[in-house]
Amino acid sequence: MRSLYPPIEPYDRGMLEVGDGQAIYWETSGNPAGKPAVFLHGGPGGGTSALNRRYFDPDRYRIVLLDQRGCGNSTPHIADGADLSVNTTAHLIADIEAVRAELGIERWLVFGGSWGSTLSLAYAQKYPHRVTELVLRGIFLLRRKEIDWYYNGSAGYVYPDEWEKFLAPVPAAERDGDLVEAYHRLLHCTDPEVATAAAVAWSTWEAATSTLRPDPERTADAGDPRFALAFARIENHYFRHGGFLDEGQLLRDIGAITHIPGIIVQGRHDIVCPAVSAWDLHRAWPQSRLRIAHDAGHSATEPAIVHHLVEATDTFVAVPG
Repeated sequence: MRSLYPPIEPYDRGMLEVGDGQAIYWETSGNPAGKPAVFLHGGPGGGTSALNRRYFDPDRYRIVLLDQRGCGNSTPHIADGADLSVNTTAHLIADIEAVRAELGIERWLVFGGSWGSTLSLAYAQKYPHRVTELVLRGIFLLRRKEIDWYYNGSAGYVYPDEWEKFLAPVPAAERDGDLVEAYHRLLHCTDPEVATAAAVAWSTWEAATSTLRPDPERTADAGDPRFALAFARIENHYFRHGGFLDEGQLLRDIGAITHIPGIIVQGRHDIVCPAVSAWDLHRAWPQSRLRIAHDAGHSATEPAIVHHLVEATDTFVAVPG
C-alpha cells in the first residue's frame, strides 16, 4: 500500500487579487523545477491543508495549492459576510487561470476530489490546452439526482442517526420539501445562533458520513463555527444553483477532454458521492482509468484512497508536461 509523502512546507506563497474585491491564497511546495500540479479542494468551501501537499512526490512535482473564493486563507471570508454573488464556478475557473498565469506555468496536472473533481472537469473542459492529466477522486457531477440523494433523504437510509441530526434545525413543516432551500433560509438567518446551528449541522452531516469507519475527530473539526459557516453557506449556494452548470454539462462536454489521460479513484462505499457518477464518467471518457477502493468511503485520507491517489500521481510524474 502506498502512503502519503512526508510533510513539507511551502517555498513560496502569496495572495493574488482577482477582482470583485477577492484575493486568492496560493502556495507552492516541492521542487520549483518539477512537473507542475494544482490541487483543487472540495466543498466548495473546504479550503486546503498541509496534508494536501503530500499526495505528490516533492522531489519531482511543483505542487500548487490554492484556496477558492470565500474560504481558507482567501479573503474576504464567507463567515465574515462576504458577497456570494461573485462566487460561481465561472469565477473559480477564472481564478485558477489567474494563479496559473501568475506563477508562469504553461500546463499542469489537475488533481481534485469531490467538488474538486467537479471543478477540475469544468476547468479542463474550458482550458483543455492547459491540462496535462487529471487525477480525480470521489466523483461529483453535480446532477440534480446527486444533490437529492445526499440532501433530500436517500442517504439518510444508510445513516438514519446522522440524518436525524441533519434534520434537527429544520422546522417540521419544511422537512418534506427541498432541504437545500430550507437550509438556505436557515444559513442566512439574521439570528446568528440559528445560522451557526444550521451551518454546524450541515457541515457535520458530511463529515460524519465521509469515512467508512467513524472518525469523531473529523466530525468535531467540521463543527468549528467559522469553518462551518463558510463551508455550509458556500456549498448551499452552489447546490441551489446546480453548481452554475447546465444539468449534465460535465458529461455532455466530455468531448473537450477525451484526449487527456486521467485516473479516477472512487470509494466503493462512498455515501456522499456514490460510485455511479464515477462509473458514468469513466464510460464517457475513454482515456480514463477507474480505480475502485473496495474498503473505503468518500474521504481522501482513507488508506485505500490514499494508495490509489499517490499511485496515480507517481504514474503521471514521468510523463512530460
